Formats: sequence, structure tokens, C-alpha cells
Amino acid sequence: MVVQKETTAIIAAVKKVLTELIEAGGLRKGQLVVFGVSTSEVMGKHIGTAGTLDAAKQIYTGASEVARQYGLHLAFQCCEHLNRALVIEEDVAERYGLYPVSVVPVPKAGGSMAAYAYRQMKRPCVVEQIKAHAGIDIGDTLIGMHLRPVAVPVRPSIRLIGEAHVTMAYTRPKLVGGARAVYTIGDETCLG
Repeated sequence: MVVQKETTAIIAAVKKVLTELIEAGGLRKGQLVVFGVSTSEVMGKHIGTAGTLDAAKQIYTGASEVARQYGLHLAFQCCEHLNRALVIEEDVAERYGLYPVSVVPVPKAGGSMAAYAYRQMKRPCVVEQIKAHAGIDIGDTLIGMHLRPVAVPVRPSIRLIGEAHVTMAYTRPKLVGGARAVYTIGDETCLG
């Protein structure tokens, strides 16, 4: 169980790292942010072994407060048992042309974070995949499969939430050509 001191710290940490990500990536209203969370890792246990709805609640609280403030949409990645499907609001699925699948995440099949998020959203649904504009991974859950290319890592000022390692990235359009592109062989290449 998360004690009150840790609870406050978890909410504050999530709010801080999400705000840092929004600012670093210049995220705009209506964009998608994916969260991959191991509540087991937050509690200092091995991923998939000791999930807790208490930690999920704190993470959801912090993330949803910031998302509302900036007008962002949240997606919460399920665990491997549900093929890392995602919990999102039904209207977001419709907006992005995503097809819901029939499953209700529970802590033992979907993970505590996805299960908690599903029960908090107004009209939740689960989709198999998304291409989010940014993402935060709390506990090394591997969210890269749900990010658009090209991911740009952002080093958060807070490296741990609870005891879970935090990584995050925003995405940018691919640079095709651009200032560093070379179109003829000459002195500026590394070949000669």
C-alpha cells in the first residue's frame, strides 16, 4: 500500500514529468500521450508481480490533472497478457480512426494501471495500437511500439517515480532531406 507521503510524492512527480514532456515537445491540445506503467516497479517489486490499484490511482490522478489543463488525450498501455493494447476514451478512438476490441482490463490481465484507468474514464474502450505524439514509461514497460516516428528522448528531472525508472519521449515528423542532407559526393562527405 502506498503511504500518504509517497502518495503525494507520486502525484507531484507524475505532474512534473508530464509537464516537462509537454513543454519539451511543444505538445498541443488534442494530441495523444501514452503511459506505460508498472505499478509493481513503482512499489519496488519486479514488473508484473505486485501490481497495486493504489499506485495506479495516484499516477492516474496526476496525469489526468495535467492532461485536462493542456487538453491532451491519455492512453494507458495494458500489460503483455493483452498484447499491450491501450485504454482510451471512445471519442478519442473515433477521432483517430481506431477500432475498439472487446476486453475489459483487470489487474491480472491488463495490469493495475490499465484496469484503474478503464474504470475512471467516461466511455472507455480498448484499442490494439495507437501512434501517440508522446509517451511516458514508468517502470520499463516498453511503450515505443505506440509512438509515432521519430521519437525524441527527454531526460526527466525526476528519474524515479516510487522505485520505478522513468523514461519519456515526444515525437517529431521525419526529416526528409533538410540541413544535414547531402545530395552529391564531395568534400563534405565522410567518404573522401
